[in-house]
Amino acid sequence: MKTALVTGITGQDGTYLAEYLISLGYQVYGLVRGQNNPKLPWLHELIPDLRLVEGDLLDQGSLIAAIAKVAPDEVYNLGSISFVPLAWKQPELVASTTGLGVLRVLEAIRIASGNGSPRCRFYQASSSEMFGKARETPQKEDTPFYPRSPYGVAKAYGHYLTINYRESYGMHASSGILFNHESPRRGPEFVTRKISASVARIKLGQQSKLALGNLDAQRDWGFAGDYVRAMHQMLQQPEGGDYVIGTGEAHSVQEFVEAAFEQVGLDWREHVVTDERFIRPAEVDLLRADPRKAERELGWKPGVSFRELVAMMVDADLHNVRENPDALFVSTL
Repeated sequence: MKTALVTGITGQDGTYLAEYLISLGYQVYGLVRGQNNPKLPWLHELIPDLRLVEGDLLDQGSLIAAIAKVAPDEVYNLGSISFVPLAWKQPELVASTTGLGVLRVLEAIRIASGNGSPRCRFYQASSSEMFGKARETPQKEDTPFYPRSPYGVAKAYGHYLTINYRESYGMHASSGILFNHESPRRGPEFVTRKISASVARIKLGQQSKLALGNLDAQRDWGFAGDYVRAMHQMLQQPEGGDYVIGTGEAHSVQEFVEAAFEQVGLDWREHVVTDERFIRPAEVDLLRADPRKAERELGWKPGVSFRELVAMMVDADLHNVRENPDALFVSTL
């Protein structure tokens, strides 16, 4: 039986990945910072077979101890502060967690291996935000980075570190440059979940307006449950590498809004207002993936279309709001 350690276990990617790996027969450990995380009861209910180990991306010693205790065959580093607007408010924290956190995990793996080449395989969650003000469209593995936020800069740092450790220490280390991927488990602070939850509340008469920023920004949106399959497939390859993961299609925020309101039979123009507070200091206008390398080498393709994704999220939030109208919790669907 293989053993995997997953950081960022309470996020949407962490839960979908843990479920997928367990379905393949893995013993999966999730890294948690202490035992008082309010999401832990939900996590235990969602994934009963998941095991937990304490550790903190800000604390090198705790990561070394976690790696030594679990002795994983594979480590998936999904942990980061991924909400881009927060990166502008707390850039130093984002740099230390999202950037230096990668260094600490890589060092923990290297130290645990002694003087030899690390046995443990490593996956780094890189991001399309590294492309930022993209030099070309669509973006592929060798497209130059031009990050437009502290989050994107921190992700680029972690990405290059992963390459360095692969080349310097012979580590089987891969980076998945994942484009935007969503689900009913997406945090309510993200624009897609904000849209789906607001549409549900508007449909049920609990909200009248939805305030958004730049409706023209375009993203390549896919389903998180599809993307975790690609993470696993990267670590089954003979050698580590970097892979762009996306659908190859770009849709604007307005298109997402239109599809969400259509799902409940409402006209979005009667409910959506723009608010400059939600516009980034440096906007990223267009991100669209070129996933041909992943298709060719991993045999990976997305299974959920854009409209299916929007419908899935809206339907899940309609259920959420009906069951608990005063809460915005993470769906178990």
